[in-house]
Amino acid sequence: MIGIEDNSGAAGPALLNLGFRPFFSGAVLYSFVAMLMWMALTVFGRQWPFAGPAPGVWHAHEMIYGYGMAVVAGFLLTAVKNWTGIQTLHRTPLLLLFLLWLAGRVLVFFGEAIPLEVTALVDCLFTVLLVIAVSLPIVKLKQWEQSGILSKLVLLFASNLLFYAGALGLVSGGVRAGLYSGIYLLIALIFAMGRRVMPFFIEKGVGYEVRLKNRKWLDISSLVVFLVFWLGDILDPDSLLVALSAGGLFILHSIRLADWHTPGIWRKPLLWVLFIGYGSIIIGFALKLAVYIFGISPFLALHAFAVGGIGMTTLGMMARVTLGHTGRNVFEPPALVNWIFAAIFGGTIFRVLVPLLDPGHYLLWIGVSQAFWIGAFSLFIIVFLPMLVQPRVDGRYG
Repeated sequence: MIGIEDNSGAAGPALLNLGFRPFFSGAVLYSFVAMLMWMALTVFGRQWPFAGPAPGVWHAHEMIYGYGMAVVAGFLLTAVKNWTGIQTLHRTPLLLLFLLWLAGRVLVFFGEAIPLEVTALVDCLFTVLLVIAVSLPIVKLKQWEQSGILSKLVLLFASNLLFYAGALGLVSGGVRAGLYSGIYLLIALIFAMGRRVMPFFIEKGVGYEVRLKNRKWLDISSLVVFLVFWLGDILDPDSLLVALSAGGLFILHSIRLADWHTPGIWRKPLLWVLFIGYGSIIIGFALKLAVYIFGISPFLALHAFAVGGIGMTTLGMMARVTLGHTGRNVFEPPALVNWIFAAIFGGTIFRVLVPLLDPGHYLLWIGVSQAFWIGAFSLFIIVFLPMLVQPRVDGRYG
């Protein structure tokens, strides 16, 4: 391990200086390509040419454990360096970890030539090594307050393992349990990190003095109810217990978001994207309640979580981390970020709200939503990929 200001590894491509660089780059490029493929399959009727997981299963798994895990890896490898002052993976070890993630994405396209067991081993090994890489600096400094984050990362590994066990016929219901656990654990990470950073970002970013509330009882109760919601939806999907806990989470997190609101956020794209992303998750809980009461499609709630909640939040965090950790001013982001975030918000509207109002043109609205997603990630690649591959503008290492 080396100190946070150590520049001994400065030689070589900037892409391998710190975890956010390769993993954010890989995440956005892969998401762009994977969504193009998904559009070809769903909207244009192309046939899935590969053996193994069905197209819908592949899409769900890769959005969670492909795109989502790449964002988590990039964020945590960068954040842990900040938390501990210890250099996390860089140079060759970082490259090898990234290539392992990439292999988990590519192997499925070889079909029967590479058994699914091999893909499962590679994909799960990536998460195991990520857990180790993130844990070592934390354990070294005994920062046990980070154990909640580490536990969620371990549970993501277990959920992915459960998915593969189901796909291989070893665990009945493992595919669904692994996928839903994965998306709920990503939401749990958003809640945990949001509780840490969103009030701070807002207080520092709105340009005027404001003190936001945080309530201890809300922290504890929302965690307990979310655990009930998650386990309930795995064991007895869309049951009364799930509906009641979803309603409780809607109320609890609405209170939290109201506590964090101040009018100045709407003038700052790096703030409103996180606020709306969090709000989309809250809407997802309301839709889970509506599944039980009104019998609406559960996929509307699922995509409120996925497109609005995870999609908007991850794009917002990747933009902020990239600006800050390449030496740029997070308070003056490029003008195009407004269009990036507006596009992903448009994708949410057309994937969740419009199909709810007009289910008769469901496939059309899916296609429009996919186009918005592709547009958002295209713009993100244009604006931020050069920052990710070039050295910091202030000459520092990272």
